[in-house]
Amino acid sequence: SVTIYYRIAVDLDSTRPISTMTLNRWWFFLLASVPLVNGFSGPSSSSGTVVPRNEFVRSIVMGGPMVAFLATATTAVEPANAAVLDVGLYQDGPRGIRYLVTQQPPPPSASTTTVVKPERATQVKASYTLYLGGFPKEPVAEGRIVTKIDSSKGPFGEKPFEFFAGVGEVIKGWDLSILDMQQGEARRLIIPSDLAYGDKGAAGGKIPGKSTLYFDIELVEIGKRANISPEQQTWLDEHPL
Repeated sequence: SVTIYYRIAVDLDSTRPISTMTLNRWWFFLLASVPLVNGFSGPSSSSGTVVPRNEFVRSIVMGGPMVAFLATATTAVEPANAAVLDVGLYQDGPRGIRYLVTQQPPPPSASTTTVVKPERATQVKASYTLYLGGFPKEPVAEGRIVTKIDSSKGPFGEKPFEFFAGVGEVIKGWDLSILDMQQGEARRLIIPSDLAYGDKGAAGGKIPGKSTLYFDIELVEIGKRANISPEQQTWLDEHPL
């Protein structure tokens, strides 16, 4: 049996929740994302058997009984690698990263249909904001506090961070994510600690050890690839991401 954490709101600007007993399309939206939570195979019925997801969704949407399901839920399950409770909206990235595309890249020009992503050793610029504990305006697990740690957006405007992608100038979670993005694309990233600062933490203790990192990030510009020497190419070959 499991406990499902949930929060339903009318929109991002509303602070008034919908009644938890409202059996309408919001329940369907909520339940449609349930199987994306790792380890969850379906809700339990009052007899202890597993109810197929499609039957359970149908029973809720049509006004069927849900008290038995809630009464048998006893074990709290938190989404893997995240305090964010609507993690079902996120996609699986490489090596445990979860991401949500918040801004699509502009469409290719009429002269080309090629999707351009940076290669390793390509100079890029990215804007970002880093949080611990989750994202603002997203429901988080009880007891979690969302804290803003750092941002490229300062009081005197935006100053995107410039670096060579895929060569270890940033945390591995960034390298893996940036290489999969297009110019103009923005994502929310949930990066596990082993792809960030590990057990040691960083920033003079502001980022404790074993911290999951939450980034709002936009790939602002894809520049030119560095002129790679034979020695540098050998290094890249010997140090895959």
